[in-house]
Amino acid sequence: MSDDTRDQGKKMALRAAAPQSHREQAYKYYLRKNVVPLVFLVLCVCGGYFSGLSLPFLISEIITRMARNSFMVISLIIPILAGMGLNFGIVLGAMAGQLGYVATANYEMAGLPGFLATIIISIPLAILFGWLTGKLFNQSKGKEMITGIILGFFANGIYQLIMLYFMGNIIPIRVPTMLLSTGIGIRNTLDIKNMHYALDNLWKISIKIPGFVFPITIPMVTLATVAVLCVAIHFLVRTKLGQEFRAVGQNRHIAEVAGIKVDKIRIIAIIFSTVLAGIGQVIFLQNLGNINTYGSHVQVGTFAVAAILIGGASVTKATISQALLGTLLFHTLFIVSPLAGKNLIGDAMIGEYFRVFVTYGVIGVALALHAWQAKQKRR
Repeated sequence: MSDDTRDQGKKMALRAAAPQSHREQAYKYYLRKNVVPLVFLVLCVCGGYFSGLSLPFLISEIITRMARNSFMVISLIIPILAGMGLNFGIVLGAMAGQLGYVATANYEMAGLPGFLATIIISIPLAILFGWLTGKLFNQSKGKEMITGIILGFFANGIYQLIMLYFMGNIIPIRVPTMLLSTGIGIRNTLDIKNMHYALDNLWKISIKIPGFVFPITIPMVTLATVAVLCVAIHFLVRTKLGQEFRAVGQNRHIAEVAGIKVDKIRIIAIIFSTVLAGIGQVIFLQNLGNINTYGSHVQVGTFAVAAILIGGASVTKATISQALLGTLLFHTLFIVSPLAGKNLIGDAMIGEYFRVFVTYGVIGVALALHAWQAKQKRR
């Protein structure tokens, strides 16, 4: 065999190996990039199998949770885009939504008008809370996430003061059943049954599957509302304001040199997030039909942050698809883990403990990775 023939054979072998090597690298990159969603997908499938839940019931529950929780998770995207990390301050938006419900319940409003009035009341409150949060974040650049967590605790104290002391004492309450037996302070559970399913029941489809007891229920208007929000954010990031969000998120100094008012853009991002969180809480509570006055808002930030991280987002990058995927996986795990724990070990609390471990574990790992990446960039 001549040298030319051997060289030609080597070249052909290298050409054949190159695409395979490229594919292997692509697979490895895909797995590395999506390892968190894939792990949770496996957990959800295994949990669903061992829970013993029927498929129609599980699908119906997942759709319901997607409809009532997606809005809140999507509210985290804009601050991440603007380089402010995970906005734990959305707790203040949830408080705005609940204060809106207190106002409409006080005037015994019902149905869709009461629901819309609640949103209208919550928006100016959320704008105020968002503006104050944004001003605070501008004084703590680089530490927005821990600032948001502490701010949530501080705001919760003021919220409880208003609910326990101002309501019925300084702020008049027209409906006596809303108050504690002392006549001062809102009860632990606020009934909003007059607005229960105000949005969900506008157009609801039930699909019956032969052989199964539970039909699949789809709240079309609620899902359409989430879809409209997704489309709005998709177009927002392509506007001049959206490009300014991106520029500030990529490099604050360069954005400032380019003439962008960085502090103003950051405040606008937080206001957007807080307002969306307030509307999201209103949607969430109309599905439940009651408010845990002193607890419904407490875990809002933690659960929303965990959901978007499970979808594959990070502290510096998040998309609508990641928010929706994370909501799907996180709440599927919420549904199946107690029953899976009970069927496997005989104790439903094992599933609950695992759920809590997952929630805080995912957040802890994300924050640790963010700190490590920031350290690597400084070197």
